[in-house]
Amino acid sequence: MAASRVRGPVGIAIAVVAAVAVALALLLSRCGPTGPGPGGPTTSPPPSASPPDRPAGPRTSPFTGLPARPAPVLAVKIDNVRAARPHTGLGAADVVYVEQVEAGLTRFLAVYSSRQPPRVGPVRSARESDVELLRQFGRPALAYSGVRSALKGFLQDAPLYALPPERAPAAYVRDPGRPAPHNLYLRPERALAAAPDAGRAGDIGFRFGPAPPGGRQVDEHTVRFPAARHAFAWSAAERRWLVSLDGTAARTTDGGRVGAGTVVVQYVTVRPSAFADRGGSVTPYTETVGSGTALVLRDGKAHDARWSRPSATGGTSFTTPSGTPLAFAPGPVWVVLAPR
Repeated sequence: MAASRVRGPVGIAIAVVAAVAVALALLLSRCGPTGPGPGGPTTSPPPSASPPDRPAGPRTSPFTGLPARPAPVLAVKIDNVRAARPHTGLGAADVVYVEQVEAGLTRFLAVYSSRQPPRVGPVRSARESDVELLRQFGRPALAYSGVRSALKGFLQDAPLYALPPERAPAAYVRDPGRPAPHNLYLRPERALAAAPDAGRAGDIGFRFGPAPPGGRQVDEHTVRFPAARHAFAWSAAERRWLVSLDGTAARTTDGGRVGAGTVVVQYVTVRPSAFADRGGSVTPYTETVGSGTALVLRDGKAHDARWSRPSATGGTSFTTPSGTPLAFAPGPVWVVLAPR
């Protein structure tokens, strides 16, 4: 009888311990090392939590289709008569517009963002139609040597940062080895310091990618103005169009031969403006809002195209005649604003 009474309580105790062990095992199976399962507090992120941010991949310039960091836009009006050549810094431009000016000559409106060369020039005066052309770039900085008095207020009130020498004197320098007025040069870094709020590069309608099907094989294409000639020759070795001006290869003092991945011949209306130069020649006005035809040169071929820019604040789109977006080749783009 005594032995029976001792085993009873022990058995009960063993049963209790076993029950507790089972309960603990069940609890541990539902809990992680840091806390209870679903429904309870936890110090670890749930499995569905978003992973930490990763470094962003390389960004692409909307002007060239090449990797580039977002940067302010600086446009520079550049001389293009024979006495102004060779140019400086022209090869570093993302986009170069060729515009007709007085007496049938041309000037360049070079747009910089991806790269800022130490010096650009020679710098010359701006024109009324530059404002309309640049509105698609948001609020860029515009460097120029000056304008006629009738245009000063117009440019200063335009939606851009006007930077003639009197407003950014530290950004300009004269080259004593060149004759005036073809000896004024810009220091882009100092120019942008005078326009710290200049807008950054954004979409202006260009698209980059594989070449469209079709096109005509061409080795060279020439665009003629009344008193200027621009030729573009395809270099298969360099994979770009090499620029010649008035029959002479275009070179720069700091970067060698000038070329472009894509050349756009954009046929536009060039009409007389309400202004004239000091010699009495009427200043042409180049209309860049509207639509029309174009010729796009890339990869050794010429593609017929159409351009459209419904408003001054919008970009310019280029499509095939059927309406498909026409992609440019990555690299600098030259846009020749040729009379229709």
